[in-house]
Amino acid sequence: MESRQAIIMGASSGMGHRIAEILLEKGWRVGVAARREEMLLPLKEKYPGKVVTACIDVNDPKADEQLLKMVEQMNGVDLYFHISGIGKQNLTLEQDIEMNTVETNGTGFTRCITTMFNYMAKNGGGHIAAISSIAGTKGLGAAPSYSATKAFQNCYLEALEQQASMRHLNIRITDIRPGFVDTPLLGDNPHYPMLIDTESASQEIVRAVLGKKHVHVLDWRYRILTPLWRLIPRWLWRRLNIH
Repeated sequence: MESRQAIIMGASSGMGHRIAEILLEKGWRVGVAARREEMLLPLKEKYPGKVVTACIDVNDPKADEQLLKMVEQMNGVDLYFHISGIGKQNLTLEQDIEMNTVETNGTGFTRCITTMFNYMAKNGGGHIAAISSIAGTKGLGAAPSYSATKAFQNCYLEALEQQASMRHLNIRITDIRPGFVDTPLLGDNPHYPMLIDTESASQEIVRAVLGKKHVHVLDWRYRILTPLWRLIPRWLWRRLNIH
């Protein structure tokens, strides 16, 4: 029987908000969490009785406790979807940008993912999905910490998938790797190549997660591009002007 209880971390805007709506439209009961809980209240009003909200900052050392409290409030969870993340171009290598990105996409990500993995390991399994990025394919000079943390996420999710198999746990992992999606994360820059609109991206992501994909790159253009990126030798890659 299809699972019907999901928690989405990072649902205040953009893809997280739209993905929550899509799951709700499909009949799921959804817990939505973000730093700005007031941004989640319209969902609760639109879908009475089907939405649980929580104010959770993934960088708060107590975020794990808050997340488990939300699970308890929902009486269990079948799908945990980690969408929370930040990323900026940083051609001047400002240290604050680098450190904040590492904290959110590295430490915060790990804190929440491990919390849910351990919960599912003790409670019969479940499904963990996360949005990483194609930026993890190669080190991007325009966004060093962003591409590095996305590579970390790719590798971490792959490792957890192997650990679940080694421990015979009924835990499925889905790594979603989008290209550039037109969300508030990109700011006001209209010049990103091969931009994907939020609606198309959100619909494709939900199909991939409900289809229980292990790894899904979107959209089709990036599925062609990223394998070619991997073939570019390091001596050539470091000379390319990509941003």
